[in-house]
Amino acid sequence: MSIVPLTIRRVGPSDGAALSALKLAAFRETFLDGFAIPYPPADLARFEADSYGLATVAGELADPRHASWVAQAADGRLVAYAHAGPCKLPHPEASAQQGELYQLYALNAAQGQGVGRALMDAALAWLAQAYPGPLWLGVWSGNARAQAVYARRGFAKVGEYGFQVGDWTDAEFILRRE
Repeated sequence: MSIVPLTIRRVGPSDGAALSALKLAAFRETFLDGFAIPYPPADLARFEADSYGLATVAGELADPRHASWVAQAADGRLVAYAHAGPCKLPHPEASAQQGELYQLYALNAAQGQGVGRALMDAALAWLAQAYPGPLWLGVWSGNARAQAVYARRGFAKVGEYGFQVGDWTDAEFILRRE
């Protein structure tokens, strides 16, 4: 089902509630429905509240070191987003003076329409201006499709780490682009 036309735009503080809801929905579609990761319910609840709760998202939107963009359908629904800021990955060559693409997600209904590409273009352009030097991202080790997308954009695997979802640990790859 096509949901075009879409508008790509940078979000601001007034978008907090809608972005929080989108982040939660995209995470659930990707990891619970799509990859069927059996996160323990208590770990999942804690992670979702900490990562996608309104207070967290509002804090990110208020922080000038961060930027987020959304794809918005003609009817006003937010269907995809990207979030970027200072690098926080646990790699010996990474620093907060370098940029990181934290998240790039599209709801299932928005996939295959160029939305991810447009959001990545916006995020990478902003990161190049805000954080000159290498760019970083973390990607779940089981998400081969995302890894292929990032490889086409010049990112290469340079490390691994454990990403915490509550007390559950996901194996993640660290990717860098010079």
